[in-house]
Amino acid sequence: MATIHIERVIEASADFVWDRLRDFGALHTKVAPGFILDTVVEGDVRTVTFDGGLVLRERLIAIDDTHRRIVYSILAETFEHHSASNMIVPEGEDRCRFVWVVDFLPEGPGERIEAMMNAGADAIKAAMEKAVG
Repeated sequence: MATIHIERVIEASADFVWDRLRDFGALHTKVAPGFILDTVVEGDVRTVTFDGGLVLRERLIAIDDTHRRIVYSILAETFEHHSASNMIVPEGEDRCRFVWVVDFLPEGPGERIEAMMNAGADAIKAAMEKAVG
């Protein structure tokens, strides 16, 4: 199994960032506008349309308000297994750390996944900092 772990420091409060991130249907409006073009939620599954045209379906596994953590899984034949978590860790009053961990099988698409995660994390950081700016 492959694991990718990335982090970004965000110059915004953990509560502010978590309030936006925990909204499962607001990726395109509150979390990463521009990088994510649309999000449609049906029950516990969201369909996400990315800039560039990629469309993925993701199942919500858990939202943990105590630990500011959301867990989801991509539903695609590409993966035998996929699990992702986003966590917001406070670092003072007006700063936090965005932590994104993805575990998946097979390991083949790892470089592509990591590139998308880095682009997504950069978009999230920029959107959050702009929103509090």
